[in-house]
Amino acid sequence: MDPEELKLQNDYRYRNYTAVIEKALRNFESSSEWADLISSLGKLNKALQSNLRYSLLPKRLIIGKRLAQCLHPALPSGVHLKALETYEVIFKIIGTKWLAKDLFIYSSGLFPLLGHAAMAVKPVLLTLYECYYLPLQRALLPSLQAFITGLLPGLEEGLEVYDRSIRTLFNFFLL
Repeated sequence: MDPEELKLQNDYRYRNYTAVIEKALRNFESSSEWADLISSLGKLNKALQSNLRYSLLPKRLIIGKRLAQCLHPALPSGVHLKALETYEVIFKIIGTKWLAKDLFIYSSGLFPLLGHAAMAVKPVLLTLYECYYLPLQRALLPSLQAFITGLLPGLEEGLEVYDRSIRTLFNFFLL
């Protein structure tokens, strides 16, 4: 456990924040339809934003797993968009320091998405890559293969996101 995380475990406000996050995550357990997932994601967003003073998220591994589950190919684009909105909320909260440290947690759901995402989802995903992943610069190198593999489906000629995918890949190699 990170020393900063150990320090936070003694803070009663952080423990309260953890309880709010846990309650929001329990909503996923009773989700039986895709509409339930959208509702659960909304509650998680609200819980995440309830205490913006902490850049370290409690239960981030479970959060990452739930978000990855919400990006399953069988789910509709509305769930994917709501999940990407949650990713953005998280990335704004944690900043580049914690995103770089926890890259594997969040990337496992995001990197495979471009290949099966609806057209409405693809630009939102590429925006996340451009705004939050590319600024990581060298910290992104451990995930080089997965990042490039995740961008390859956007390189199909004729797709609306072709130019953005090329530009994102090009910007990555400029690091």
